[in-house]
Amino acid sequence: MPSGKSRRPPSRFATSVRKAYRSGLEVGIASVIAAAGIAVQFETLKVPYCQPMKQRTYTPDFLLENGIILETKGLFSLEDRQKHLWVKAQHPSLDIRFVFQNAHSPISKGSPTSYARWADKHAIPWAHKTVPIEWLTSPPCPLRLAAIEALKA
Repeated sequence: MPSGKSRRPPSRFATSVRKAYRSGLEVGIASVIAAAGIAVQFETLKVPYCQPMKQRTYTPDFLLENGIILETKGLFSLEDRQKHLWVKAQHPSLDIRFVFQNAHSPISKGSPTSYARWADKHAIPWAHKTVPIEWLTSPPCPLRLAAIEALKA
């Protein structure tokens, strides 16, 4: 090796984390959920939605036991924003909340609208970098849970 340092192969845990989660933010949110004593349910739900002229499904990042769905976002592309508006319109009983890696990032280069402002405009709850404890400890909502169960059927 050029610098005389030997590279260790990644641990089994690091490899499995890399396979399960696609970002460090997802790993961090999973840790927060687990530390709160809540079972981590990562990408366990499929939500069908129609993109104009296309039938699609959306796989949320985290499903909490209380029926809250968490979506983690580093980059929040136009396609993602459109998808979430379609899902929200077609599944109004789902409680989807965002955890942004940087809620103050502009939605596009030079835009005065940040991720947080976009979410506020569309009445979507959001958080910056971590999950608020209130979201984790919120009691189960029968309406939210029924909407999720209907999708699993």
